[in-house]
Amino acid sequence: MGLTFTKVRVSNPRQPRKHALEIEVLVDTGAIYSVLPRSTLEAIGIRPIGREEFTLADGTHKRYPVGEAFFEFGGRAGTSKVVFAPRGATPLLGTLTLESLGLMVNPITRELAPMRMILAGKRRRKRS
Repeated sequence: MGLTFTKVRVSNPRQPRKHALEIEVLVDTGAIYSVLPRSTLEAIGIRPIGREEFTLADGTHKRYPVGEAFFEFGGRAGTSKVVFAPRGATPLLGTLTLESLGLMVNPITRELAPMRMILAGKRRRKRS
C-alpha cells in the first residue's frame, strides 16, 4: 500500500480569502479529522472551539484542541473539523474533510478522485 500526499489550500472559514495557506498533507483514510500544525492554524486566524480525546497509536489517550478550517482542492471547497497538532506531527487530510469535499482515494492509483454522490429518495409504490 502506498502513501498519498497532496497540497491543499487551507483558510479560516470566516475569512476564506484572507490569510490562506497551501500546505502538503498526507491523505489518511484511517483518520477521522484532519490534523494541521497549531502554528499554521493560528497563522490563518483559526482558534480552537473545543477539545477532544484521541487514542494514539501506542494506545495512550490524549486531549487536543479542535477547530474548523476551510479546505480547497481541485475546484472543490468545504469546511471540516481540524485537530491542532503538536510540534512535529505530520499534517493529515482525514475522511471527514475528504467527504466534505466529495472526494475519495482511488485504491488503484492512490490519487484523489471525485466521489460518486448518491442521494436516496423516496421510492414510489406501484398502484394496483
